[in-house]
Amino acid sequence: MNRYPLWKYILIVVVLAIAAIYTLPNFYGESPAVQVSPGKATTKVTENTLKSVEDALKAAKIEPNGVFFEQGAQQNSIRVRFAPTEGDLQLRSRDIIEKLLNPDPADPAYVVALNLVPNTPQWLLSLNALPMYLGLDLRGGVHFLLAVDMKAAVTKRIEAASGEVRTVLRDKKIRHTGINRVGDTLEISFRNAEDEDNALDILRNRQSDLTFAKSEQAGKYMIIGAMSQKAMQDVQEYALKQNVATLHNRINELGVAEPVIAQQGADRIVVQLPGVQDTAKAKDILGRTATLEVRMVDDSPEALAQLAQGTVPFGTERYKDREGRDILVKRQVVLTGDNLNDAQPGFDNQTQEPTVNLTLDNKGARIFKDVTRENVGKRMAIILFEKGKGEVVTAPVIRQEIGGGRVQISGRMTTIEATDTALLLRAGSLAAPMEIIEERLVGPSLGAENIKAGFHSTLWGFIAVSVFMVIYYRLFGLISAISLTCNLLLLVAILSMLQATLTLPGIAAMALTLGMAVDANVLINERIREELRIGRTPQQAISEGYGMAFNTILDSNITSLIAGIALLIFGSGPVRGFAVVHCLGIMTSIFTSVMVSRAIVNLYYGRRRKLTSLSIGQVWRPDADAPKAKGA
Repeated sequence: MNRYPLWKYILIVVVLAIAAIYTLPNFYGESPAVQVSPGKATTKVTENTLKSVEDALKAAKIEPNGVFFEQGAQQNSIRVRFAPTEGDLQLRSRDIIEKLLNPDPADPAYVVALNLVPNTPQWLLSLNALPMYLGLDLRGGVHFLLAVDMKAAVTKRIEAASGEVRTVLRDKKIRHTGINRVGDTLEISFRNAEDEDNALDILRNRQSDLTFAKSEQAGKYMIIGAMSQKAMQDVQEYALKQNVATLHNRINELGVAEPVIAQQGADRIVVQLPGVQDTAKAKDILGRTATLEVRMVDDSPEALAQLAQGTVPFGTERYKDREGRDILVKRQVVLTGDNLNDAQPGFDNQTQEPTVNLTLDNKGARIFKDVTRENVGKRMAIILFEKGKGEVVTAPVIRQEIGGGRVQISGRMTTIEATDTALLLRAGSLAAPMEIIEERLVGPSLGAENIKAGFHSTLWGFIAVSVFMVIYYRLFGLISAISLTCNLLLLVAILSMLQATLTLPGIAAMALTLGMAVDANVLINERIREELRIGRTPQQAISEGYGMAFNTILDSNITSLIAGIALLIFGSGPVRGFAVVHCLGIMTSIFTSVMVSRAIVNLYYGRRRKLTSLSIGQVWRPDADAPKAKGA
């Protein structure tokens, strides 16, 4: 009556065995390490870098516990691991590697940072079995609060609007004598009232972000364009969301595991990097915000004469190309990285040189076509900004009009440089500059205390519940304790497989999961007792108990799951961390409370034909001591 088919037993054993394997990495701990990663878009960690690091450590008579070269779509780094007690070697090694790879401290090519790496054995790594990530409150790490410069975001939008106004007036063949930005407004000057009136009608219909009005200054034909309050608010909201998305893309693509990047308030962004103990490294990661700008080169004789005298003409800026030569470019930006749909590395069909192939959006393609048509014979500079410094990647002469929205960048780039430049451009640019206004380092010792406290609370709670269940339900209580252990095993394994980040709220959710799983076992055991009270045989009581309790367990867990999903959707930060563990714990508790415990009960009692009693504690029958009714 109470027997499972063989395939169910095999399924349960396989699931628990896999869970045990993927839970194991969490018990090996971590060791101090030195991590070497690229510090610039044009820098790459290669096999030669690995050999140089190994030779430098060997020369210093330092023997690490292991040197690992990690290369892939999202990984490009070297990790030098030491024994858990060799923290002094970690510091010495970092200094040695820093001097080796970054001879010029003012312009570091690599990021050499202290880190912690798991001690997972190779056979587990070959199965992709990795420990869970620990959150900032458990592992330690760095916390930054960044303020977004909203004024700069508005200024950037007005600058873009200036170019759009210039294009609109040119298309409509309306002449103007100048377009200047004054603060948060645009001043457009004309020679006569007719041009002023025509321009006012057109601009009011074509520019929804700006409100236009004639200047009140007598004798001047001028239109003043100012951003509306709603447009200004939209720009600021977009800047905040764009910066959050860009930081996500940059940090994820550059290989930082499980960062927390979230909006806080109207103009703040919180960035948390768990496990990173080097604030300089964290700042470098945040600073890797390469952006692209396309501007026209000023090669006029007057401008070049002033440049030769060491001065920069008004309306231009000086940058250097990759050969170190000075190039004068106009301040007006033709295109930015915001007009990019995609950026991919490639090769030139004629010269076979590495290139970056850009795909512009519709607006960018139209602007680029107009600019190239009107500036044939002139040079156009493509400038890459990284860490606040601009470099002219290439400045070709425009030979003909370029349409179609496809642009190719080439200029003495290596294949690695082209790949990394495309990566950074693809991730997007910051919509507005940011400043770090709060910086906090959470030490690993505090994280260790939190882990210890969370582990002890869960452990003692588990022991207390198990002891109570065994005393109250005897053998069935022991089976319930075993199913609780399997539940916790499955939950940790799933979190490890997903490479989820465990935080203190997550540990609280684990404790709650144990309580809910116990509740399911209590329902099953009490239902079996109820069946025994009404006179069912032990085998029938087991069958009816599990069958009838399942609907109640399912209903209660579905309602809890709905609440957990709501927290997951609408919550943020610690609330979402709690919700993830809570939802996964509900699913694992259903599996273990029903299938695993039933399998154990079936193995123990299922083959007994003449079963007379169950070890489930005292079962009180109302009719045992009560006097029989008359006529019974």
